[in-house]
Amino acid sequence: MLKVKDLMSSPVFSLKENDSLHTARELMDLQRIRHIPIVTVDNVFTGLITHRDILSATISKLAGLDPETQKEIDSGIPIREIMRADIVSVEPETSLKKAARLLLNNKYGCLPVVEAGGLVGIVTEADFLRLTINLMEGLEQDA
Repeated sequence: MLKVKDLMSSPVFSLKENDSLHTARELMDLQRIRHIPIVTVDNVFTGLITHRDILSATISKLAGLDPETQKEIDSGIPIREIMRADIVSVEPETSLKKAARLLLNNKYGCLPVVEAGGLVGIVTEADFLRLTINLMEGLEQDA
């Protein structure tokens, strides 16, 4: 049986609660990711910030702010003020089927993977889509 540890991304890009909204936005843009787990200095998982969280915390472009002013505002907002702390996580030994059901039934975009309180990975919708494509390609080769 496949487990989360077989599919998860590890190591994971993460940030600390005191990092700024600007830092989160830059990390997402540079790494082309939509979810960033938040950890303590000891790598204890404490929350998550998503692309959607960042968008909802951003002043609308309709306000006419120039990029430098937006950067200055974002730099003064610590992630702890906008991150979500009530995040469901899974363990590396969780079955992929259970993780997929959690994502689908709750409309989550990702599940942080935590072991003994420490962040060890992340599994996302995109990981499951890649798995599905690989499985379909395998079926096509067998036909």
